[in-house]
Amino acid sequence: MAKQKKNRLQSCLLILFIISIFGLLGGFAWMYTVVSHDVKSIYGESDPSLGFYKNFVYTTRLYFSEENLLVDQNKQSEDFYFEILPGETVGQIAYRLKMNGLIQDSETFNIFLIYKGYDRKVQSGFFLIKPEMNGIEIAEKITNPIPDKVRFIILPGWRVEEIGGILPNSGLEINPEEFLQLVRNPSSDWLPAGLQGVTSLEGYLFPGEYLVDRNIKTIDFIQLFLNAFLENLSDEYLNAIKEKGLTLNQAIIIASMVEREAVISEEMPLIASVFLNRFLIGMKFDSDPTVQYAVGYNINQATWWTNPLSLNDLQFDSPFNTYLYNGLPPHAICNPSLNAIKAVAFASESPYYYFRAKCDGSGYHNFAESYEEHLGNGCP
Repeated sequence: MAKQKKNRLQSCLLILFIISIFGLLGGFAWMYTVVSHDVKSIYGESDPSLGFYKNFVYTTRLYFSEENLLVDQNKQSEDFYFEILPGETVGQIAYRLKMNGLIQDSETFNIFLIYKGYDRKVQSGFFLIKPEMNGIEIAEKITNPIPDKVRFIILPGWRVEEIGGILPNSGLEINPEEFLQLVRNPSSDWLPAGLQGVTSLEGYLFPGEYLVDRNIKTIDFIQLFLNAFLENLSDEYLNAIKEKGLTLNQAIIIASMVEREAVISEEMPLIASVFLNRFLIGMKFDSDPTVQYAVGYNINQATWWTNPLSLNDLQFDSPFNTYLYNGLPPHAICNPSLNAIKAVAFASESPYYYFRAKCDGSGYHNFAESYEEHLGNGCP
C-alpha cells in the first residue's frame, strides 16, 4: 500500500514538473513572441541567414538597448564626412563612429548591423553624416552602395584617356565622352584666369588624390584639377620658367616628356636639360613617349603606351612624333607631376644632347654630348 502511494506521488510530481516545463516554455515562447514583435516593429525583419539562436540573441539584446539607436546621439554640430576604409570590420567602423562622436554605443550599433545583415553590405568611401541622424539612419547611410564622396586619383604621367577610362568605375556620375570633349576643347567661359587661351587641358590636370562629391558636374570636376595645378605652381616656378625664355605651355609640354622619359625622379632635371638644350638650337627631340602618344592605344598590349616601339611606330605620321617633326608637340603628352614641372623650371645646366637607358635595368640613363658618344652607350 505504501509503495502504491509513493508511486502515485512520484507520478504526480513528474506531471507537475512536465506541466511546469511546458508552462515555462510557453511563457518563454510568449515572451519571445512579444519581444520579437516589438523589435521587428522598430527595426524590421532580421537577416534570414542568422539562424534561430543568433536571431534570438540579437533580437533580445536590441530589445533592451532600444533607445541607444533611436535617440539622436550625434555630438557633431555640423555635417561630417565619415570615411570607411576597404577591408574594415563592422566592429572597427562602430568604434570609430563612437570616437568621432557620431554614436554613443558602438556595441549596440554593431549588433544592429548584424541583426539586419548590414555587416555584409557596408561600403567603403566617404559618407555624409548629418547632425540629426540617429544610429539606424547612420547604419542605413553607410550601407548605401554609392558613397557621398569619392576618392579619385590621377597618377603622374597619365594621359587624359587614362583618366577618362577610370570614370565608369569611380562612383561618379560623369560621362567619359563628355569629360574628354571638354578637356580637348576647353572654353574660356569656364577656364580659370591663369589658363585662358589654353587649347587642350592635357598636361594641366594636376596629378594627386581628390575627394569628389558624387554628383559633381563635369566642368566642376575638371576645375578641381585645374585649380590644384594653379595652386601648386608658385610664382617661383613661373618666374624660373619665364627666365628660361619659355611660355607656361612650352614648359608643361617639356615637363610631360620628362615625366614619361624618367624612371628615377632624381634624373628629371638632367633629362630636362637635354630637352632644353635641343629646344634652344632647334634640334628634334626624338622622344619615344611622343611616338607612344601619337600611336595611341595598343590593343595587344592593353596600354596607351606601346613598349617597345617598332620601326613602323617610329614612322607613324603625326605632329606629336618628334622623330619626324621638329619643335614641340602641339600640346602635352600626359599630365606631369610637380617634380617634372620643377625639373624644367630648375633644370640642370649640362652639355648633354643625348640620353639612353643604361643596360643594367636600374632605370638610370647614360648621357652624352655627341651622337658618336651616344651610340657608344648602346647595349651590347
